[in-house]
Amino acid sequence: MSGRDAKKIVIVRKKKGHAHAHHGGSWKVAYADFVTAMMAFFMVMWILGMDEQTKKAIESYFSNPIGQENGYSTGNSPIASGNSPGAVKSPPLRLIMRSAQQERFERAEAKLLSRLNSPQGLGGIGARVEIVVNENGLRVELIEGENGDAFFPFGSPVMKEPARKALAVIAEELRLLSNPVVIEGHTDAAPFGARGGYSNWELSAERANAARRVMEGAGLDPQRIKEVRGLADRELRRPEHPLDPTNRRISIFLPFVLPPEPPTSVPDAAGAS
Repeated sequence: MSGRDAKKIVIVRKKKGHAHAHHGGSWKVAYADFVTAMMAFFMVMWILGMDEQTKKAIESYFSNPIGQENGYSTGNSPIASGNSPGAVKSPPLRLIMRSAQQERFERAEAKLLSRLNSPQGLGGIGARVEIVVNENGLRVELIEGENGDAFFPFGSPVMKEPARKALAVIAEELRLLSNPVVIEGHTDAAPFGARGGYSNWELSAERANAARRVMEGAGLDPQRIKEVRGLADRELRRPEHPLDPTNRRISIFLPFVLPPEPPTSVPDAAGAS
């Protein structure tokens, strides 16, 4: 038989299809969406169980995470540390809460400076009010000028009208915050001997209490006042010049309110050699 007459043999190969080929991977997407939704649900439920201050701190972080991260020396997001609800009292949360309170302090500082130095404010007296946000909290100080009697007469706890106006403005702004308040009275190192037994200790304490009464009258919640201190000349503003009039001042301090530090691990005494 010649090659021309030979029949061509055709081989057909059939591939068997998989029974579930028509489903594709869509079930994986649906399952992933379900797991994500459940995770978000439990996250929301966990946050709802926190106290109000913690919730505000977390809200502040997610509102401006880049701005929050710029304040940390490590450069890492504080949310990234810790992966369980038990980490709520951890140092990263302290950083979040501190940052949120610092933002509120800085806003209060800007508003106070604007009000005190405005044409409708206190004029030159406003320049005698110093406002500082530091690592401990917010401090507002009414500092006597070179003449030494802008806020109180010499040796007297009777407050002058400019001091009343300044403290009223300060109280109106600070009452919008929730931090506790400490009021301090300071004198210079000049000995006080007008009356027997009456010293700079009594004078500084009476001036601090006079400031407290004015601020409470201006709307500051008395329950927020944690302490009233008369420090005499023990914390001079200018220790190199103990008689300088600027050492005489009223100081209002609002500390940061943070959760306690986590306990450090202590080696078991029984296991020590």
